[in-house]
Amino acid sequence: MDDKSKQDGRDDAKVDLNDPNEVAYAAQEAGVSSVEYKKYATESGSSSRAAIAAHIKKIKAS
Repeated sequence: MDDKSKQDGRDDAKVDLNDPNEVAYAAQEAGVSSVEYKKYATESGSSSRAAIAAHIKKIKAS
């Protein structure tokens, strides 16, 4: 069972790419649109916020 009293932040490390609200929030934080964010997530091959952010940074630096 999910124990809500034990919160360690692991859920915040990843983005549920099937949840439009979560994608919209992560995209807003990254400064891109939701569509772009999902594209970058697919390109990075990860749902990790850090991996996607690194990929976005690499793309924008090009």
